[in-house]
Amino acid sequence: MRPPTIRDVAERAGVSKSLVSLVLRGSEQVRPEKRQAVLAAVEELGYRTNAAARSLSERRTRTVGVLLNDMRNPWFVELLDGLNSLLHAHGLRMLLADGHLNRRLGEDLTRTFTDLRVDGLIAVGTLPGPEALRTAAGQVPTVVAGAREPVLPRVDIVANDDEHGARLATEHLIGLGHRRIAHIAGQGMVGALRRRSFETVMREHGLADTAIVEQGDLTEEGGYRATVRLLSARQRPTAVFAFNDIACVGALSAAEELGLQVPRDLSLVGYDNTYLARLRHLWLTTVDSAGHDVGRLAAQRLLDRIADPARPGEVVLTTPDLEVRGTTAPPL
Repeated sequence: MRPPTIRDVAERAGVSKSLVSLVLRGSEQVRPEKRQAVLAAVEELGYRTNAAARSLSERRTRTVGVLLNDMRNPWFVELLDGLNSLLHAHGLRMLLADGHLNRRLGEDLTRTFTDLRVDGLIAVGTLPGPEALRTAAGQVPTVVAGAREPVLPRVDIVANDDEHGARLATEHLIGLGHRRIAHIAGQGMVGALRRRSFETVMREHGLADTAIVEQGDLTEEGGYRATVRLLSARQRPTAVFAFNDIACVGALSAAEELGLQVPRDLSLVGYDNTYLARLRHLWLTTVDSAGHDVGRLAAQRLLDRIADPARPGEVVLTTPDLEVRGTTAPPL
């Protein structure tokens, strides 16, 4: 049997096709009894709108392309949850692409999104190759979420205040009495901001000579290897502030493998307050960077930009908090 059409709905409700269209678009110019008749006919017939036909008539697809830096990072999952909740409430659907796969295959998935004529584009996390995003932003409303780069005309940036978050973590460790503190650094502008804040706070407290920075790669393995190097030094740190929770889990594994107890022998602080940090057997002290809020703010900025594509781009930062749990304590 053929699927029901808008003509079938109109005949069942005893109204015109144009009135059915008004009801389906949510127009307030329809009398309540007519609206009820149309909705009842839709339900009885099991009618579903033709998305392709609606896209042609409205000249929009009601889709948003989301290019995600790394699907393995649980903080991005929380950001996506906040993003999708608001987009869905406004009748928009997410099309998700993996930026990690994008880099491995050497493809430009932003071009795929523009070819699909998405209504908007959101780049989540630090993505290499800003030129591709610059080109896409010239064709479709674009927002960067969870990162601080690239800075482009008429592109909003929504992120966490990384410098403030790193200050909270570092001052917490200093306040506990730690003096030899290490930072496992991240990459991109976010990594640079957190590292700079760590070094600034250490310098403000007269601890520049005991501040140690070890480069990581944002992964658990990278956090593990960086911590092994730190703990193999003659003057090992008594505390480590990791770029993110994933690296912090790697640091925890390294400490335990080397026979150190956390937090008795080594204090650890992560960043992002992901579900990993909240697992009872990990229970990480971490900076809550409000991923869900960043996602909702990014969605709202995209909606605003779709309505007014020409307005200047802005940087919007959420304020982080420190969640003190079981991986930090005063040094022995």
